[in-house]
Amino acid sequence: MADRRYGVLPPETETELKSADWYGREISGESYERVAFRDVDMTEVTTSGAVFTECTFRGVRFNASVHADSAFLNCTFSNCAFFDSEFTGCKLMGSMFERCTFDLMKVAGGDWSFVGLPGADLRRARFADVRMREADLTGARCAGAELLRVDLSGASLHDADLRRCDLRGSDLSSLDPHASELDGAKITWTQATVLAIALGLDVCPD
Repeated sequence: MADRRYGVLPPETETELKSADWYGREISGESYERVAFRDVDMTEVTTSGAVFTECTFRGVRFNASVHADSAFLNCTFSNCAFFDSEFTGCKLMGSMFERCTFDLMKVAGGDWSFVGLPGADLRRARFADVRMREADLTGARCAGAELLRVDLSGASLHDADLRRCDLRGSDLSSLDPHASELDGAKITWTQATVLAIALGLDVCPD
């Protein structure tokens, strides 16, 4: 299992749901705490106002699922598939992802602060207007991804591949240009100034 930041251990689960078929299920306002979901089919599931607290998801298929104003707090996702999934206004604070796939995943709004995505392949994912403060994106593969207006303050971006990534409007204050790949990344003039200062340049007015 991938290590969480600061060596924090994942929470222990108390109940288990294994090999269940939740295909197309609607989950509204339900709460789950410390449940281990194993090999559960959540394809085309829709959640609204649902809360999952300290749950573990292993081998769960979230393909084409749609989540609105739901929360996955301090959860662990291992070997899960998120193909064409959507998260709108959701909270995933403190959750950890390992060996998951994110092709065509779309995230709009919400709070993903302290999320662990080390080494994640996000090349075909889109994040917009999301809070990702102090997220762990160490070694994340984001070439060609969209990270628009994302609050990345305090995020770990060491060795992240951000080539051709659309970063416009995102907070890049914690990005070390020497420690990440940035060729062809799309940024604004304001962000260019931030990166120039990070490179040690003395930016002067015209």
